[in-house]
Amino acid sequence: MTNLAGQQNSKQYTVNQHWIDSVAERYLQQSKMAGVAGSIIIDGKIVWMKGYGYADKANKIPFTENTVMNVASITKTLTGVCMMRLVEEKKLSLDADINTYLPFKVINPYAPKEKITLRMIATHSSSLADRDPFYGDSTYFTDKDSPEPLGDFLKEYFVPGGKHYSDSNFYKAKPGEYWEYSNIAAGLAGYIIERISGKKLSEYSQSIIQKPLGMKNSSWFLSETDRAKHAKLYYNKRDSSFQIPLYGITTYPDGGLRTSVSDLSQFFAMLLKKGTHNGKRILQTATINDMQTLQFTAKNKPANMNLAEKNEGIFWRTKNNVTLLGHGGRDHGVKTLMLTDLNKKVGVILFTNTEDDDGKRTDGYYLLFDALLKYALQLKK
Repeated sequence: MTNLAGQQNSKQYTVNQHWIDSVAERYLQQSKMAGVAGSIIIDGKIVWMKGYGYADKANKIPFTENTVMNVASITKTLTGVCMMRLVEEKKLSLDADINTYLPFKVINPYAPKEKITLRMIATHSSSLADRDPFYGDSTYFTDKDSPEPLGDFLKEYFVPGGKHYSDSNFYKAKPGEYWEYSNIAAGLAGYIIERISGKKLSEYSQSIIQKPLGMKNSSWFLSETDRAKHAKLYYNKRDSSFQIPLYGITTYPDGGLRTSVSDLSQFFAMLLKKGTHNGKRILQTATINDMQTLQFTAKNKPANMNLAEKNEGIFWRTKNNVTLLGHGGRDHGVKTLMLTDLNKKVGVILFTNTEDDDGKRTDGYYLLFDALLKYALQLKK
């Protein structure tokens, strides 16, 4: 992530809302993003939210803090809270064999005697792989939700003889000893939540997160989303910008949530306030502490992980060489960030409804995030 303050340290800048507006408009033009919206949370309070550009360029509908879009992998943080609620209620254990909770067996053929745990899944060390190109080609559905139930898909993917099965669905490593980001593993965690809670993940999340926090514009499926509030999605290639269709995904626990900056800010504020927001307690303080604690140490880490560059919480991640915590997301037509400083006193959320094939143009998005973080730190002072 580019550091804006580091690039501009030769001059003194007055960081205020006018400055943020000018930075946002400049990077919106330079990066050719259709729209962006962000928020700032300080000491668990939402102090700033605003949108810029368009949710729909053709009809000139503004992108605001209430615009809905899919947030990609930030979804995993809600899946994580659902999982940790069941851990808190002693219905799940982070360190039990996941086969304890499944109606079928998930066994890495390269390490058949080794158990896989939810802690491994939540820290991307489970040895479960997103087989390329199958995962990207076969789990996305244009303008509709996936017709294949999550549990059926996972059984066909992980059980020998299944129509989606391959040894390449697993890494050649013992679970816990190799780090590699895995979406499919988060999908499996979501299915386990469904099995143990007795509800679809979307319903369970609605009951313990979205309804208590007043997240009225948040949903897990395209069929349950008000499309009038949903941003159009765009893809920039060279000097051209294309609108791309909305889509659903089979493994919705890893990236299917659709929400707004305003709604997600309620959720993030709860996480930064140790499990409570606006008088509603979602998780106990001890559970939040466990979720946000970095799981890997020098003596206990995957062999291929450099702790100076990254670490993992329970469906929480570090960014920017372990200086920020939270999660990001990227999928067709979207980029999202939801990050806090290490003290969890300042939080920033940023959405855009534009994906770019050119990393240089993408810089504007990250520079805008840095500007919001700089503004947040000044407000905190």
